[in-house]
Amino acid sequence: MPASLVLATGNQGKVAELMRLLDGVCSVSARPEELPETVEDGDTLEVNARKKAQEVAAFTGKVALADDTGLFVDALEGRPGVYSARYAGPDGDASANMQRLLQELAPFPDATDRTARFVTVVAVVWPDGRELVVEGAVHGTISGERLGNDGFGYDPVFVPDEGDGRSFAQMDTDEKNAISHRSRALAALLARLVSS
Repeated sequence: MPASLVLATGNQGKVAELMRLLDGVCSVSARPEELPETVEDGDTLEVNARKKAQEVAAFTGKVALADDTGLFVDALEGRPGVYSARYAGPDGDASANMQRLLQELAPFPDATDRTARFVTVVAVVWPDGRELVVEGAVHGTISGERLGNDGFGYDPVFVPDEGDGRSFAQMDTDEKNAISHRSRALAALLARLVSS
């Protein structure tokens, strides 16, 4: 296990979540502000995660951790998927992304038609070029409206199957981390690092 990791994300919600999940495991530092944002132009989550981690590792000379997350909605043939962060366009934000998603799902009012899964791919890249890539997922449904004020991204509209009917945004951080796609990816990562 590396003694320290540099995060490749500039998303403050992800930074806080990753730091909390890795607390006590290793030292974590945020993405250097002077490093330009990575252009996420890959056609898979893995390609984007690896690209971000490679850029940060090359820039800092330290072990870098990056993740890319997508929300895959069955009724929309997997959309927004790899384009989740920019679903409403390059200038869109989380609110606009959710609005587009809810509008596209309006013809599907029944929860059984609104099944989805959150998938996170985590890539760790060493300065010498070694790489490790893992994945975590959680299944759920998309609610008909925004529920809750916590979390970030699509959390207000994602209701995990393993929960009690609340969205991720209605859960506190520990409740969400107990079942989230990101925590599962990190658990898989830690297991691989320990065994390697």
